[in-house]
Amino acid sequence: MNYKIRLYTPDLPGVDALAPFMRRIEAAQWYTNFGPLERALAAEVAALLDADHPPAVATASSGTAALTLALSALQLRAGSAVLTPALTFPATAAAIRAAGLEPLLADVDPDEWRLTPEIAAPWRGRVSAVVPVAAFGVGLPVTPWDAFADESGLPVLFDAAGALGNQAMPKRCVAAFSLHATKTLGVGEGGILAAYDAGLVERARRLSNFGFEDGVTVAPTGNAKFSEWHAAVGLAQISRSHALWEAKKSLSAAYRLALPQLPMQKGAPGNLVVRLPVSADRTADRLADEGIETRRFYQPDLTRHPAYECSPRAGELSTTAALHDRLLGLPFHGRLTPEDVVTVTRALTAAVAHIEQEESRRWAPAFP
Repeated sequence: MNYKIRLYTPDLPGVDALAPFMRRIEAAQWYTNFGPLERALAAEVAALLDADHPPAVATASSGTAALTLALSALQLRAGSAVLTPALTFPATAAAIRAAGLEPLLADVDPDEWRLTPEIAAPWRGRVSAVVPVAAFGVGLPVTPWDAFADESGLPVLFDAAGALGNQAMPKRCVAAFSLHATKTLGVGEGGILAAYDAGLVERARRLSNFGFEDGVTVAPTGNAKFSEWHAAVGLAQISRSHALWEAKKSLSAAYRLALPQLPMQKGAPGNLVVRLPVSADRTADRLADEGIETRRFYQPDLTRHPAYECSPRAGELSTTAALHDRLLGLPFHGRLTPEDVVTVTRALTAAVAHIEQEESRRWAPAFP
């Protein structure tokens, strides 16, 4: 379908911005295997995460690979359970499985739509790690999760795939980010692993290169390295990062002002998601008729995917079930104009009102 207003429009550096970095690659004749641009990008990202106390950083071929490498580097008991929310993108559970572990699916907070330390607390004696998700790119709170990690002794790995720039760096927990073209710092494809445990990050880095140590493989892993080409895009993109993030914050504020009646998450998002009082599918269809692209992010939830529907569950997932067919992602990218936001919000408000009227007539009692 030819949409007038797209959900995503990736905003990556142009050819002129990339040219100096491409010349550096050509001069060095170093294209992968932890080249100079990859090392420079890791240092730049570390400074973005915490300029005063930069964490250790490793790059990876994708955000999913960064999660898998982190879980593998933690050296958890094979087959043990890892608590993670059912309301997430399937890559979260895929990374857990790829590390030889089993996802234990948990519910989420009804207001923030994410796993919290309070939800995780009753399960800490039954799991080997916890992977909370920065839902829709809104950063996780670091203080309560660091406290949870200290008190429980469990490793906590933030799946902050869409939250680079929105996620504060935890002191005790580990964080993984995506550099996919649609993310808050897109380079096309790639991932970042960050922690103040330098030994963990170094183990993950070695695992990304077939598990080599001193010329021999010590773990049966494959290739998850980050190329110099992607690092070139990343270095050019970092110079634009604050402008990109500020543009999204302004868009978020505009949406909140125009849609005060619809619940949204607190904090700066990576994807703008609203909770509707009516069917999200029906609303999406009506917006599509108006030429507006939307997406049902994290839907279906993991319990409805054949690959994970038999995964064990951490109690009743009542909030996850209640959010099914209520969450809808709206257009949210730096190329949207104020007029686009007005068009989207007016169309959304009209669509919700129309569906509410239809549903009220459907359930109205019939009188002779």
